[in-house]
Amino acid sequence: MRMRPTLSWIPSEDLPPGTTDLEPIAGALSTGRVLVLSGAGISTESGIPDYRGEGGSLSRHTPMTYQDFTADAQARRRYWARSHLGWRTFGRARPNAGHRAVAAFGRHGLLTGVITQNVDGLHQAAGSEGVVELHGSLARVVCLSCGAFSPRHELARRLEEANVGFEPVAAGINPDGDADLTAAQVGDFRVVPCTRCGGVLKPDVVFFGENVPPRRVEHCRDLVGEAASLLVLGSSLTVMSGLRFVRQAAQAGKPVLIINRDPTRGDRHALTRAALPLGAALASVAARLDIPVDGQAAPPVVRGT
Repeated sequence: MRMRPTLSWIPSEDLPPGTTDLEPIAGALSTGRVLVLSGAGISTESGIPDYRGEGGSLSRHTPMTYQDFTADAQARRRYWARSHLGWRTFGRARPNAGHRAVAAFGRHGLLTGVITQNVDGLHQAAGSEGVVELHGSLARVVCLSCGAFSPRHELARRLEEANVGFEPVAAGINPDGDADLTAAQVGDFRVVPCTRCGGVLKPDVVFFGENVPPRRVEHCRDLVGEAASLLVLGSSLTVMSGLRFVRQAAQAGKPVLIINRDPTRGDRHALTRAALPLGAALASVAARLDIPVDGQAAPPVVRGT
C-alpha cells in the first residue's frame, strides 16, 4: 500500500459537530474488544508536535518524501542533519496521560490491540504490548541496499563521531523527528554509510510516497476484523493508510469513536467525535471505568455535556 503524500484536507461543512460527551467511548470500552488507532495528536502532550492541529508542523515544514530521499544525496544530507539533531530531543520524550491510559485499558483486557501511526515508541514506553507501528519506528535504521537493520542509538554515535562540533539550534522539532534547520546550519554535515555493505541508510519509517509493508497492512485489517469497535485517538485521518481502517470498521457495522479536538476525515463514519484534549479525556474515561492509571487511584471524573 503506497502512502500518498496527502499533506492537507479541508473539512466540509456537513460534518457532524464534535461533542464533550465521553459516555459512548466509556461504554464501548466497558464492553471490551476495542481496537485503538492512534495518531500524532496523542503525543503532543509529550512535547512532540502534530502535523495538522493548531500550530501543527505542516505550517512550516514539508516532510521528506521517499522519492527525494532515495534520489538526491543532498536531500539525504539535509534529512540526516536535521534528524540527528531532532533525535536528541525526540529520544527524551516520555509517555503522557493518554499513552498511560491506553496501556491501562490494555492491562484490564479491554483492547484487542493498538495500531499507531506514530514513530515515537511512546505507547510501548507506557507499557502497551503488541503495538503495531503502522509507519515504522525512528528507533531503528535500515540499509536500502542489503536490508540490514541496526539500532538508532548506534547510528547516532557514529554521526556524533563524524560531525564533532555539530550543535545548531533548531527552530522546532516535527512529528517525524526532523528538526527545522536552515541550509547554512546543515552545512557540510557528513552522512555515514551502512557498516555492512556501504549502502544508504534510512530510518525504518514510512516516508510520504513510500509503501507501507503489505503484511503489516493485512495484519491491521485482521485486527479491525476481530475488534468490536474502533477508537481513534489524535488523528486527523488525512492519510489513507489510517483512514482505510476506519472505513473498514464502518462498512462492517462496527462503531467508530474518535477523540480529536479538530474535525477529521473520518468523522462521517464515526458514531461520535469527542473534541477534547486527549490526556484529560482518556483519564476521565479511565475514572468512569474505575481503572487506575500507573497503579494510582483513578482521577475525578470530568463530566461532559
